[in-house]
Amino acid sequence: MASGVTVNDEVIRVFNEMKVRKSSSQDDVKKRKKAVLFCLSEDKKKIIVEEGKEILVGDIGDSVEDPYACFVKLLPPNDCRYGLYDATYETKESKKEDLVFIFWAPENAPLKSKMIYASSKDAIKKKFTGIKHEWQVNGLDDIQDRAALAEKLGGNVVVSLEGKPV
Repeated sequence: MASGVTVNDEVIRVFNEMKVRKSSSQDDVKKRKKAVLFCLSEDKKKIIVEEGKEILVGDIGDSVEDPYACFVKLLPPNDCRYGLYDATYETKESKKEDLVFIFWAPENAPLKSKMIYASSKDAIKKKFTGIKHEWQVNGLDDIQDRAALAEKLGGNVVVSLEGKPV
């Protein structure tokens, strides 16, 4: 069931910037988003970029030690969100980077919020062409352990995520 919610152009711009990894200078790389959250607007009619809920590549090693743990902390404990996380991981064969679309719907989010986020998910997913990994998460227990994301990315062939062993 569609909710009639639309996707703000800024959301699509952020996705396209994260998807295309062409970077000309070090400064461009530092400004690239590692992770970002999206929420519904006040009137519940648009999916928008959530102000201040992002991690930049340039923050890693500076104000952000562990980007994955930092991303998990951005998630609100009592409400739903959509997220994009640019996962850097290693398999036994190679290093990889993949965008992961996350639908965060914690158990204690209001029922109305869960319903509108669930029914609006297709609207945002349709705009995110080429996403290989989608993950619905229903609580911190499901996401806190980086092994859970490693499992989504490639199961037991993933040996490290963000430079840390899984």
